[in-house]
Amino acid sequence: ATITKFEDIESRQKARELKQTVYRVTQRGEFSRDFVLRDPIRRAAISATANIAEGFERSGNRELVHFSAIEGSVGEVQDHLYTALEQSYITQQEFDEM
Repeated sequence: ATITKFEDIESRQKARELKQTVYRVTQRGEFSRDFVLRDPIRRAAISATANIAEGFERSGNRELVHFSAIEGSVGEVQDHLYTALEQSYITQQEFDEM
């Protein structure tokens, strides 16, 4: 089946769920006031979905594969989540789910 819009890409859907969860957990308590951590984790989560959309909108499958394969943003989110866990901004269960 041919994907006709980036919203149908499964990895983008999962990245969108991650982004929504990141926003939810960064809006509460001390996490919401830790701008040094809050802002970069939000930017990285946004970047994950944006890279997929950008790759899709460029012509050619090579570009889509290139942008979809860039997992740097997701890796950055994961590293920030370790910090959030260490600072007790999120629980182990929240970390595992994200």
